[in-house]
Amino acid sequence: MVKQPVSVNGIVRWRDVAMTVPENNHPKEKKMVVLRHEIGDVLREIRQRQGRTLREVSHSARVSLGYLSEVERGQKEASSELLSSICEALSVPVSVMLRMVSDRIAIAEGLQIPDTVPAEMTQAFTSVIPDELPEEFSEDLAARH
Repeated sequence: MVKQPVSVNGIVRWRDVAMTVPENNHPKEKKMVVLRHEIGDVLREIRQRQGRTLREVSHSARVSLGYLSEVERGQKEASSELLSSICEALSVPVSVMLRMVSDRIAIAEGLQIPDTVPAEMTQAFTSVIPDELPEEFSEDLAARH
């Protein structure tokens, strides 16, 4: 086996070349998710979909334009009060914005979260929705055709 010098912080150590693992065999390291970046991206996406400017939203939210810009770029960590104010200015519930952020984080973490309705909610509303049309509606439709 061939020894190869490896320097770590100025300390030289020797390593067997035959024992090295090729770079492509290392498991991929997951990129760390920074919450303020994801929140900023979602807020910017919502604002741009609405066709609104930073100036309009900052005025409505009573936040300085520069600060809102820094929040959108993920440079500032927004308080819950500030997020609430921005979401109100965008006419988007905070829960919807946070759901969008959660979905982005799940994707970054390689998770798949099913978007389903819980069984208890489904059962609560199935009795309200009939499987068939009431007889008077069926007769009325038949008479029209």
